[in-house]
Amino acid sequence: MKINHLTSAEENLMRLFWKLESFYLKEVMEQHPEPKPHQNTVSTYLKILVEKGYLATEKEGRIFKYSVVLPMEEYRKFLLNELVHHFFHDSGKEIVSFLLHERFISKEDLTEFNPVIQIKPLKVIEEFKYADEVLNPKKTKKKGKEKDKEKDKKKKKKKEK
Repeated sequence: MKINHLTSAEENLMRLFWKLESFYLKEVMEQHPEPKPHQNTVSTYLKILVEKGYLATEKEGRIFKYSVVLPMEEYRKFLLNELVHHFFHDSGKEIVSFLLHERFISKEDLTEFNPVIQIKPLKVIEEFKYADEVLNPKKTKKKGKEKDKEKDKKKKKKKEK
């Protein structure tokens, strides 16, 4: 079955429908949060969602009973596949890297799913300026009087020899 994209309004209504699973138009109007849309608007959306294959109808006398055909999990899979295909080059590795980088999940979360997974840390090059100065001091040029004192010492050593 081909899944079609939903508009944001259709998706918002579907969230309510997934909770209800089976319902009448009257129940939708009662359950919908304020500000409530007009009944004709909801009815139009119901018709569209039936055409898209998300809902099915069953006539009971003069009214229709609607039921969810496409489970929320199927729609979530569809959206995730679209996202991975269009933004992550069909790479699960890229999406996991993105989720880690954006801190949506942690390394601990990943190892919780599979303790065998070993995550290599990202190579981060940090400059430790002060540590480098302490550990690898640069030889500084000596100033006037210090230079003269060293020259005098060298001359004395030469004379002594």
